[in-house]
Amino acid sequence: MRLNYAIVHVSDMERAVLFYRDVLGLPLKFESPGWTEFATEGATLALHAARESNPELENPRPLPAGRCRPGLSVPDLDEFHKRMVEYNTPCIQEPTETFGVKIAQYLDPDGLAISVSEERLRGPSHA
Repeated sequence: MRLNYAIVHVSDMERAVLFYRDVLGLPLKFESPGWTEFATEGATLALHAARESNPELENPRPLPAGRCRPGLSVPDLDEFHKRMVEYNTPCIQEPTETFGVKIAQYLDPDGLAISVSEERLRGPSHA
């Protein structure tokens, strides 16, 4: 398992981009009003507009600014999900295909959401 990304929920995307790009010096990979990513050498750091909620969740709820959502990558999400169920870990999104990635979301003991996706298999390269 590896940390794949962290999502920081922000109240003002433009102000947050200025801070992470210009103050911290992170190289900008992609920017939009609701979602921005930075091209770090390790895991992706993404900014998400806090006022938006995810309509794909059963019970969408607004996410407060200043919170972070870590994203983990596992080889087999179904096996990981079984383990989370065995430990009675609250699941707020069952394993689902979303944007071409199989992903689930769980809550830690303090209610912090953690996204877990299945590692993508890399197919043969085409010349």
